[in-house]
Amino acid sequence: MPSHHVTHTPTVAQMKAEASALRAAAAEQPGISHSQALERVARTHGFANWNTARACAAREVELADLRIGVRVRGRYLLQPFTGRVHGLERLGAGASRVTVVFDEAVDVVRFESFSSFRTRATAVVRDDGASIARLSNGERQLVLEAQFAGSNRR
Repeated sequence: MPSHHVTHTPTVAQMKAEASALRAAAAEQPGISHSQALERVARTHGFANWNTARACAAREVELADLRIGVRVRGRYLLQPFTGRVHGLERLGAGASRVTVVFDEAVDVVRFESFSSFRTRATAVVRDDGASIARLSNGERQLVLEAQFAGSNRR
């Protein structure tokens, strides 16, 4: 059976949060600056430096800019997708219910002998684009990673 291990590049916000946590943990050892913490975090993710990490980081979704028709990419049930926002309901408190129609159907079954394809998904997502709902392994059910060129933005 093939491996379905998913790796993804962290967002700038995630790496900055890691750098802040590193600085907080190193409070007993004064002298680590914010920029040094960012450099360390970049190296832990395999980048040569912070500038390279920032340039390669996954693009955060700005939910405030999310509208019906906007093209997005991300992961649904760990499977990569591209598609467009078909439905959007602002729920307040930093969450929205989003329906995404996929460009190509996503196989949501992880067995070689069986498939089940979905053409759309609906989830409640937080401001960072990750769904509130999680899979049994702790991963988020739906993750919007980026808006991309070809958006139907007005």
